[in-house]
Amino acid sequence: MSAAADILIRAATRADVPQVLRFIRALAAYERLESQVVAREADLELALFGPRPCAEVVLACLDGTPVGFALFFQNFSTFIGKPGIYLEDLFVLPEARGRGAGRALLAWLARATLERGGARLDWAVLDWNAPSIGFYRSVGAAALADWTTYRLSGAALAALAATG
Repeated sequence: MSAAADILIRAATRADVPQVLRFIRALAAYERLESQVVAREADLELALFGPRPCAEVVLACLDGTPVGFALFFQNFSTFIGKPGIYLEDLFVLPEARGRGAGRALLAWLARATLERGGARLDWAVLDWNAPSIGFYRSVGAAALADWTTYRLSGAALAALAATG
């Protein structure tokens, strides 16, 4: 656990899964991607707390109430030869913004990256999201302008998988 001002960062528990899904839906609404959220509580519970967890969540709490979250997982850099953390989602409720929750979540992730022997913390941001880009720059993050993100999903993923 860690705190920034009156913000407490704690690991999510199984009981927090409904709140995590609410945060995911709120993030999707902010990003204008609500129609893409098909995750269910059971999906998240399995991914976070099942026999082979593939992601983790920490919550930012203000006066004991969750006001933000970060969902992340381990990645690996072959060039550096060390693991890192990939931040899939970071979200703070609008009414809690400006109180240090986002910075506290990122600071927690930075410490976790180093404590786990990692070399870097990576994430993506939508190119139109100026408030988030400004925030990330304010903590020293740099955009990777030479990289383009690709995704294989749905029918294209299945078709390639079927080729052998």
